[in-house]
Formats: sequence, C-alpha cells, structure tokens
Amino acid sequence: MKITKESRRAAKKLFRACFAGGQLDEQRVRTAVFSLIKEKPRYYLGILSKIEKLVKAEMQKRSLLIESAVPLEKNRLQEIQTRVQSRFPAPLLPDYSVNPSLIGGLRIKVGSDVWDGSVAARLQQLEMNNCSG
Repeated sequence: MKITKESRRAAKKLFRACFAGGQLDEQRVRTAVFSLIKEKPRYYLGILSKIEKLVKAEMQKRSLLIESAVPLEKNRLQEIQTRVQSRFPAPLLPDYSVNPSLIGGLRIKVGSDVWDGSVAARLQQLEMNNCSG
C-alpha cells in the first residue's frame, strides 16, 4: 500500500505523542490506534500501517538477544544482561536462545548492533583472511 506524505506526517506526529519519559508507552500506542480506528480519518489505513512500522522499529531497537552454543546458567545469563543493559539508557527486552552452530562463545544483538564472540565467527574471519591474502 502506498502511503501519502500526509499519512506519513500524521503517523509520525501520532507516534511521537506515544512517548512518555523518552520511552514508548504501550498504553498510549493502544489508545492512539483505537481512536484512529474509531474515528477513521482520511487515509487512516496508511497511518496505521506507518505507525505499525514505527513501533516495530522502536521495539527492534530495544530488543536484546543473547545466543550461546550451550545453555547458560541463570546467574551467568543475568550477569550478561546486566552488563549489556548498563550500556544503554532505555530498558531492553531480553531474549535468550541456544544456537549450537556457534560452536562456542556468545553472540549478543541489541537492535542492529551485533557483538559476535563465537568460535564460528572467528573461524569465518580466519577463512576470509586466508582467502584474501
């Protein structure tokens, strides 16, 4: 669906109004979306579509994914989450998964930032260095 400039502007304005204290407020988003659906202003489907994309992007920025090759103990996992969280001003939404393809080590992803300390990444880097040199 093609979104008009007017719809984009309205969506961004509405999205900015959904923030409280520098963080996206879920209740404000719900209220904004429900009122938009109820009132059905011109191009409201385009506005809803754009708001959805903006909310997804904001949630992506706040997501923390920790991957390890083997299951981690709860206290070790909590320590990693605490250290990563200390580097970001907004609260992160943590998720944890076991990924045996990492061979060893950890991969930590916050939004689009990735810190890869896995054995698989190091092997891939060595392979690339040998191919280019």
